Amino acid sequence: MLRLLITIFFVSAGVFIYSYFRELNPGTVLIHTSSSAEFELSPVTLVLISMAIGAVFVTFVVGLQQTAHAIINWRSNRLVRRKEKVDTLHRDGTHAFMSKRTMEAITLFEKALAIDPNRADSLLWLGNIYRAEQNFPEAIRLHQHAHRVDERNIEVLLELSKDLEGAKRYEEALQSFQKILKLEPDNLTALIRKRDLNIRLERWSEALEIQHRLLKAHLPNQEKEAENALLIGYMYEVGRQLLERGHPDKARRYFRGAIKKDRSFLPAYIGLGEILIHEGKTKDAVEILKKVYTRTRSVIILHRLEELFLDQGEPGEIIRVYQDALQQDPQNPVLQFYLGKLYYRLEMIDEAFDILSTIEGPQDHLLDYHKIMANLFLRKQQFEQAIIELKKALSFKKRVVVPYICTQCQQESVEWSGRCRRCARWNTLTALPWLEATQPADGSGETAASARAIPYQGIASPFETV
Repeated sequence: MLRLLITIFFVSAGVFIYSYFRELNPGTVLIHTSSSAEFELSPVTLVLISMAIGAVFVTFVVGLQQTAHAIINWRSNRLVRRKEKVDTLHRDGTHAFMSKRTMEAITLFEKALAIDPNRADSLLWLGNIYRAEQNFPEAIRLHQHAHRVDERNIEVLLELSKDLEGAKRYEEALQSFQKILKLEPDNLTALIRKRDLNIRLERWSEALEIQHRLLKAHLPNQEKEAENALLIGYMYEVGRQLLERGHPDKARRYFRGAIKKDRSFLPAYIGLGEILIHEGKTKDAVEILKKVYTRTRSVIILHRLEELFLDQGEPGEIIRVYQDALQQDPQNPVLQFYLGKLYYRLEMIDEAFDILSTIEGPQDHLLDYHKIMANLFLRKQQFEQAIIELKKALSFKKRVVVPYICTQCQQESVEWSGRCRRCARWNTLTALPWLEATQPADGSGETAASARAIPYQGIASPFETV
């Protein structure tokens, strides 16, 4: 009732005001709507019509604004609800993966990506799961998608490089590391992994270049020492490759650089000897190896000299080298054994028997010792003693002798190499393990990568089938 009365009041007031102003403003205004159409309006009517049109226009504009605002709020709320749902699926997926419910985790991440295909962290996690399942193509696809979504995400590039390495697409993995280093030139993780991949590909020059960059970084002292040791190994490998490719002068520079950093690094000395032999300077090679033996007392050097002199047909020279070494250390069973073994190789039966029958130590550790002694007793027609030695040889579990062992990982080898094939450390193989297995070699580097043994031609075991 009140509303009706208020409405009647406003209508009556409007009519009164309209009539009042119309009386005050008599006459008409001619309005042309086209060239042929026109009509007349009183001034008051024209004003009211103008006000009505303005009110309608304002109402229309305000209505559009309110509608747009409502649509935006609806879309925003929808996106918020969508994000909350995706966040929940992603969180549940991570929990499922952490709880070893891999299939459930995959399902949850896939649901999250069905709602938001460009969610980088879900792409990252799902790709990691597929890589753990050895599904490298799917892992690569997901991580490449994540990289397209966020090109500056270093974590995505690191995971993508793992996928590519697992799929043995090494060149593409190197490209991923290069992208990381463009974004962050001092990223240690990318530098180390790029270096290790170059080592796997035996691109020692590239690995050496990266190693120099790593050493310029601010590393703790202990890590810096380990990286310096690795640097020596890489220098040796670069020199070795250059020598194999017919560049002895360049190889010499790297070998000398390795020796300058570590005077006890035997592979580089042997490499220098190989260069001199390659150049026809055998006497110079012998002199260098003799000096190295005097400094290091390494049996490895004697083995190299032994093969060198025997190849030249000069067994007397290596006999003198062994005898000189024994004069300086007459109670050394290692030197006694190798001299006796040399006598045996040269068919110097009496000399071999005299020295091998008196030493102590090898008989408890080397199959070859008992085989040699059995043959010596047979030559001397001491059959009972020969049978005793053969029985001792047959009691060994190993059928062949393993004269070299890595002092770091205990990997055994029948040939000496500058680098252990298992732990990938340099300068760690030693001779006759019962005496030297517990003595760590100087200058050995540390790395997690597997390695091939890389011997020089001619540096073989002094042991032969007896």
